Parts: sequence; C-alpha cells; structure tokens
Amino acid sequence: MHPGPAIAALWLAWIVSWAIAAFWSDPAQKRAGVQTELSYRVLWLVGTVLLVVPAHGYVGRLRLWMPNLTEAWICVALVAIGIAFAWWARLHLGRLWSGTITAKADHHVVDTGPYGLVRHPIYTGLLLSILATMAAKGTVWGVAGAAVLLVGIVIKARLEESFLRGELGPAYDDYAKRVPMLVPFAPA
Repeated sequence: MHPGPAIAALWLAWIVSWAIAAFWSDPAQKRAGVQTELSYRVLWLVGTVLLVVPAHGYVGRLRLWMPNLTEAWICVALVAIGIAFAWWARLHLGRLWSGTITAKADHHVVDTGPYGLVRHPIYTGLLLSILATMAAKGTVWGVAGAAVLLVGIVIKARLEESFLRGELGPAYDDYAKRVPMLVPFAPA
C-alpha cells in the first residue's frame, strides 16, 4: 500500500467508526442551536473539500512540496496518532460526547485523561491528522483546506467554551485556567 491510500483508509475508518459511535451518547438536555453552529459547519465542509482534492498530477504552483516516501509514511503515522488521540478522548468522554454543542443531564467538567492535557483533545487529535494529511499532499489545496479547517475548529471550540461556561459556570472557568485549549503543555 502507498501512503496516499493509507491516509485515505485511516480517514475513512475514522468517519465510519465515529458515525457508528454517535449512537452511543446520552440525549441532549440543551442545544446551542443550528444558527450558532452554521459558521463552523460551513468552514468544515469547505476545508474538507479542499483537503481531499487529489494531490497526484500537480506540478508548478499547485504543488508546494513533494514529500519523499519516508516523509509520507511519517505523515501516515501522524494521521494514525491523531485519530487515536481523538478516539482516546471520545472514549474517555463517554456518553457526554456530542457532535453538536450540547449539555447533557449531569453534565460536568471532565479534566482527566486527555482532557487533563487539553480542553479539546478530539480537536487536537484531528488537527494533528489534518496537518499530517496536508504535509503528505504538499499542494496549495491541502494547505488551504487545512487552514480553513483550523479556523472552523477554533470557532467551534470557542463556541463550545462559551456554551459550557454558561452551563457549568465557575467549574469550567477554573478548568480553562489550568488546561490549555488545543496545544498540550502550552500556557492555559
């Protein structure tokens, strides 16, 4: 198998498994609303489309760099590590997870496991995978897609934090003071 199809297979496995696991969560007690979520969802769609534009056959300005085989396989490993980190966070969060901005019954601050390293470990893992995918592609489209996805992830993380501060109050504020948002070991 070549690195490109390996990356595609990892992403496909993540999408399918994540969709199946979505059925394993508690019902929401309160939602942020579709209008609130529209901004990041549009960015995620545009970024994903740009990121998956095929990389083969590009020359000149559209191809920014061409990773050698070792570098491409390192990118595959980083995609796998990012997805594994996101899954660790998803499993650790358990039934409190939601694909939308919600509060569940008995919602509380989770600050153990990956949530002790960053406040949004699912996004951290996905960002690592997105950046590794971009690096393996080396195209203008890959860079643009990763940039748009990064903006969309930061917007959603900030919306979630605002929502959770309203729902969880000082407990979330204390957590945010202790744990960085997306980059482990960065100042909080």
